[in-house]
Amino acid sequence: MAQKQKQKASTSSAAAEMAAVVQQQQQQEEQEMGPYTVIERLEQSGIASADIRKLKEAGFNTFEAIAYAPRKELTAIKGISEQKAEKIYLEAAKLVPMGFTTASEVHLKRSEIIQIETGSRELNRLLGGGFETGSITEIFGEFRTGKSQLCHTLAVMCQLPIDMGGAEGKCLWIDTEGTFRPERLLAVAERFKLSGQDVLDNVAYARCYNTDHQMQLLVQASAMMAESR
Repeated sequence: MAQKQKQKASTSSAAAEMAAVVQQQQQQEEQEMGPYTVIERLEQSGIASADIRKLKEAGFNTFEAIAYAPRKELTAIKGISEQKAEKIYLEAAKLVPMGFTTASEVHLKRSEIIQIETGSRELNRLLGGGFETGSITEIFGEFRTGKSQLCHTLAVMCQLPIDMGGAEGKCLWIDTEGTFRPERLLAVAERFKLSGQDVLDNVAYARCYNTDHQMQLLVQASAMMAESR
């Protein structure tokens, strides 16, 4: 009898350890990949890999991108019929909240927002702490007022640990004017005692030459950001 109880206790302990490992792996994947569901999971719902490839070529790389888009954008993709688009949309909607929620849940979600500091205390104060993740911030001003320098600084700041005002992330830079200067990144990296080579390796750069090229780069950027934080 005692032997059976020991075996049950051992089995229960092993199951608990396995569950803890799985949970840890899921948390690590979420930290690395971000809070998005990659579109490849549609295969588990019976969507053909060829159709998934068409969606990705059109810039749909996550369930969220599908759920937030008008359905006519899906049917506009060559090879995606209205019936397929409806099935794809319904599968995405299962994992992406689209209805009402409570203010408490919104408050909890906003508590997960990271504010990336700018390297300037006064600018941080004006922004309420820094640039918020999950939102779009536009920087505009006259020629030679520091816009490019601020972007170079942010390209490094976003890589810092959270407790140092960063986001432990990477930077994706689409350059429309040819103003990107890697040596500026190295100077900022030296200021924060970071490895210059690591900082440069964490910045994905592309030079944009026209509006059509810019749209192509944005599609590629969407895929890259869905794969890595």
